[in-house]
Amino acid sequence: MTKNFAPSCDRNQQSILDQLVVHFQNCRQVLEIGSGTGQHAVFFAKHLPHLIWNTSDMLENHGSINAWIKEASLSNLIAPFEFHFGKNDWPDLPLDGIFTANTTHIMQRDQAKLMMKTVGENLPSGGVFCQYGPMNVNGEYTSEGNREFDQSLKAGGYGGMCDIAELTEWAEKMVLVETISMPANNMLLVWKVA
Repeated sequence: MTKNFAPSCDRNQQSILDQLVVHFQNCRQVLEIGSGTGQHAVFFAKHLPHLIWNTSDMLENHGSINAWIKEASLSNLIAPFEFHFGKNDWPDLPLDGIFTANTTHIMQRDQAKLMMKTVGENLPSGGVFCQYGPMNVNGEYTSEGNREFDQSLKAGGYGGMCDIAELTEWAEKMVLVETISMPANNMLLVWKVA
């Protein structure tokens, strides 16, 4: 098992944690959608010991996630399962929190729309969804760097950045309670199920 390392995870994890401490304080079991390398999962599970942190991703990323988990040896950190919107069923877990970082703009638009709808339908009343990454606001990019990044994503066959207004429309059963500006032209959207 090879531990992959993403420098961006290392740079952004503390600023994200500062928000999760607040917004996940009443949660007990969180699912991370798209755990990637596994770095975030280890860092957040270590600093949020009141939570059970469940990891998930496509199978090709499980080796790195498992390597990080094995090294960390945390009792509240759960090995990954395969999860892909439109392919896998929603997990049978008592989840009251969802976290995802830098996945929405990678997904195709129909998958991003399905994610927003599915999370809202499956979290209980009061459940929290924290969604991190670059977003557009009122049809505009928040920086020239984001514009260039979005163009490169679309050229590479990815869905590209979503606008917060689109996400809100797709969310249906969730309410956007906070929009938090984060470093490097990213945002953290905090959604709650009514």
